[in-house]
Amino acid sequence: MARPKRRFTTFNLSFLDIMSCGFGAVVLVFLIIDHSLELEAKTLNADLLSEINLLEEDIREGTEGLVRLKNTLDTVNLDVVTAEGEAKRIQDEMTELQRLIAELNENSDGQDSLIEQLKAELSALEQEVKKLRIDEAKNAGRSARDYAGDGNRQYLTGLNLGGRHIAILLDTSASMLDQRIVNVIRLRNMSPEIQAQSPKWRRSANTVRWLSAQLPPSAQYQVITFNETAQTVLPETANRWMDVSNQAQLEQVGEAVNSLLPSKGSNLYAAFDVLNKLSPQPDNIFLITDGLPTQGEKAPKANTISSREREALFRDAVKILPHGVPVNTILAPMEGDPLAAAYYWQLAQTTRGSFISPSKDWP
Repeated sequence: MARPKRRFTTFNLSFLDIMSCGFGAVVLVFLIIDHSLELEAKTLNADLLSEINLLEEDIREGTEGLVRLKNTLDTVNLDVVTAEGEAKRIQDEMTELQRLIAELNENSDGQDSLIEQLKAELSALEQEVKKLRIDEAKNAGRSARDYAGDGNRQYLTGLNLGGRHIAILLDTSASMLDQRIVNVIRLRNMSPEIQAQSPKWRRSANTVRWLSAQLPPSAQYQVITFNETAQTVLPETANRWMDVSNQAQLEQVGEAVNSLLPSKGSNLYAAFDVLNKLSPQPDNIFLITDGLPTQGEKAPKANTISSREREALFRDAVKILPHGVPVNTILAPMEGDPLAAAYYWQLAQTTRGSFISPSKDWP
């Protein structure tokens, strides 16, 4: 049999056809790349716009805050200038009256009543000047008494020192002797004189003095110390408030704090329990401590305590805090208690108080 002949289909592609296909492929690749670049540019632009919006918001808030501060400063400056002008006017009047009195004394025939009248006016002006000076002193610094730290420095702390009934709680447990456990054990076996000079304890005692020096003169306060038990620093003032305006008593409180020595464990529950016995209840609380408590409502069953047990004791103590009162914690350093800062910061957030862990040279 004869084999069938194979037929071949021939394609005649011109040079232009080949070039057209190549150009189309290039255009397609270009479109794909251009589209991906456009998507990437849109994504980058969206991120940049978000960052720009955040920065603009920060700038707006900062500008508004600056305007408020400037307005406040302008108001204060206006008050100061007004007071200075009023004091100068009164001083000029006093000088003129003194001159008139001197002239009348030289020619005092039948003018005794006029002299007495002028003296009365002069006395009234002197009283007014005295009042202006008192007001100026109050505006210059509202501290109940002076407190000078190293170099007369004062720090911006964020602590709200206001309130009508202010409680200061001072931890006097043994750990307040030092931030290292080994040094606490060493100092605990040393003489009271050496313990009293412990830098950490001195800073804590000075913090009480600093706080009491910043209290509003019209407020009332109480200082409560706590280790395994809690009590007012002046036993005779138990369950009642003291007046900030009582300078002698304020100094007595400072001396009583300086005479204390840290010892035993820390019972935050007992400290908060004392607060509940005050009437009226405090509207601002300052807590000076260095860690989570080691004792609670009930006596401990063992000589050692775990970190989880200390957290539970802290939560139990917080439950009996007066409701709605800001708690401002000043946390001294202490090794081996890493969660203390987190718990006290959370307490500040919950109660709308504040939390600071100050440097070694504060206050």
